[in-house]
Amino acid sequence: MTKADANEGMTRRTCLVAGSALPLAGAALGAAAHGREEFPPRLSARDAFPGIRPGYLNSGSVHPVSAGARQRVADYLASRAMGGESDYDIAAARRTVMERFARLINADTGELAYIQSTSAGEQMAVAALGLPEPGARVVTDALHFFGSFHLYSELEKAGVEVVVVRPHDNRIQLEDMAAAIDDRTRLVSVSAIATTNGFQHDLAALADIAHAHGAKLFVDAIHAIGSVPFDVKAAGIDMMSTASYKWLMGDMGLGFMYARADLIPELARPQAGYFQLAGISSHVFPYEEPHERAYQTRARDDATGLFAMGTYSNTGVAHLDYSLDFLLELGVENIQARRQPLIERVREEFTARGFQPLTPEDSTGPLIAFAFENARARLGPKLRDAGVEISLSQHRFRISPSVFNTMDDIEMLLEALA
Repeated sequence: MTKADANEGMTRRTCLVAGSALPLAGAALGAAAHGREEFPPRLSARDAFPGIRPGYLNSGSVHPVSAGARQRVADYLASRAMGGESDYDIAAARRTVMERFARLINADTGELAYIQSTSAGEQMAVAALGLPEPGARVVTDALHFFGSFHLYSELEKAGVEVVVVRPHDNRIQLEDMAAAIDDRTRLVSVSAIATTNGFQHDLAALADIAHAHGAKLFVDAIHAIGSVPFDVKAAGIDMMSTASYKWLMGDMGLGFMYARADLIPELARPQAGYFQLAGISSHVFPYEEPHERAYQTRARDDATGLFAMGTYSNTGVAHLDYSLDFLLELGVENIQARRQPLIERVREEFTARGFQPLTPEDSTGPLIAFAFENARARLGPKLRDAGVEISLSQHRFRISPSVFNTMDDIEMLLEALA
């Protein structure tokens, strides 16, 4: 595939980057240029996060918890006191949270399972494909979640060939991925939106390339779902995982695993757990039917039957019981359009000041990053003194605004680093 072919493929796809939201973002940018804050009041959503300090621009690390989500968790915890003061139904919440999440990403509930975290899902995807297998090939890229490279280093030790495609011009070129994927490739594993710099893959094009070689595409979607429109069916991805504590506005300890319905029968069960069961029969105790086996178990035939394990976070479910309604009410396209002028203001000002931008200009995600030598040591004290919080790495910094942020927060940041 030539670079021209790849670029053509990227322009004709309409998957993750959500071109339909760009006119909204452009309109918002125009409004911002003529006067601060001409957005619909509900979309500022500051009232949903009362007490949040000005200058918090780090939701890409941990998203604040809204007042509504805190109340839903309080209702659940009151029910756990067993005092009769709350009739919160966690079993019903588990079911309806899954239904609402399925709606958010255009999946069927049978394609989804509750899991612990994004990384846990990636490990299960690897195992479900029968990896490690000596001689197999895995293709990933250098903008994938850095925590995943320990997993792939361990696969290399077990005889798997792991290819890490490097970025050019702050993006992973589609033709470079195509050149790395061959007929021995079992898995292509990427982040929908890179945590380091916000780069967005053309997932549908990448899925086509992987499938042409018989490989499966796994996607880490933690920075995408809730921040940009995300459609698993349009993307053509095979497996995906995410967690709740970033753009789903939930908490740690709860995530989701997705596997395409027609792929589920081909996958191996990575581990066996209680929540996978469709039924269990005992033949041990009085009045039970005798049988040569003490117990007989039967697994569900859906994603939960493959990936679910033991008890997961009920407080995480309660968080999402509120937060998913909040997201669906606002609309992810509107959230994206509301956020982009803030990011573009940061890009324009910091680029003019000589900071080196790392985020591609066509990114529509919730992150913008810059390279800066000794960023943590040189910028950390200034930001602390100003009461501004962003993500600082050794030689990078990243800003990630959310629905409660306004241009005033951006101006605080710009002044802190003036």
